[in-house]
Amino acid sequence: MDPSRLRALLEDIRDGKTSPDDGLRELRDLPFRSLGFAHADTHRHMRTGFPEVVFGSGKSAAQIATLLGELGSGGVPVMATRVTPEVAAQVATALPAVRYLEAPRMLVLGPQPAPDRGRGVVGVLSAGTSDIPVAEEAAVTAEMDGNRVVRIFDVGVAGLHRLLAHRERIEEAEVLVVVAGMDGVLPTVVGGLFSRPVIAVPTSVGYGASFGGVAALLTMLNSCATGVAVVNIDNGFGGGRLASMLNRVRQT
Repeated sequence: MDPSRLRALLEDIRDGKTSPDDGLRELRDLPFRSLGFAHADTHRHMRTGFPEVVFGSGKSAAQIATLLGELGSGGVPVMATRVTPEVAAQVATALPAVRYLEAPRMLVLGPQPAPDRGRGVVGVLSAGTSDIPVAEEAAVTAEMDGNRVVRIFDVGVAGLHRLLAHRERIEEAEVLVVVAGMDGVLPTVVGGLFSRPVIAVPTSVGYGASFGGVAALLTMLNSCATGVAVVNIDNGFGGGRLASMLNRVRQT
């Protein structure tokens, strides 16, 4: 339940349009709703300003469809991450209103929020094209939380002139999400060039010595640039959500 729906319910009770008993029945499922295989956190949007996100990997299509249906029943846009095209097609059969975004492998249910919750733009950068799925996960997450997002992809340090060509667009952003695999150096370079908070997202892209993204993670954690914070390997959602919170006009 989102805050606007709760306020409307309380006003209806106050005005006599809804009986206290009916209001109580609706409110009793507010903290969470038991689905047998999961407890859908229907209260998370009220606590944190962002609804529970379904991690699709390891879940069946039926489970994902049920969770999205329950979490989005109040009209709040909801999404599932790490969903394969095959599973997405099955979910769409059970939940026709769902939309599948192929690049970030995300399912979205509900309207696209207006980009009016942030004080500025969230910039999402990727080092290479192979990092785009994780970068898109970050970008879509920020957009689903009501932010304007600018995407600047394939600007890794192997061709530093590509990054510098976008200097003006990068400087217009309030917060930067920088996604990189391989050596993971791009967030440090960005942090050293621009006076913006940098959220570094390591990816598992790379050859054997990258150890599935551990090399990029360690590089980012050891960054010599100030203002660089790091999330977990391939965690585009975490990077996008943190960027959205930093970009807020105010917290409610």
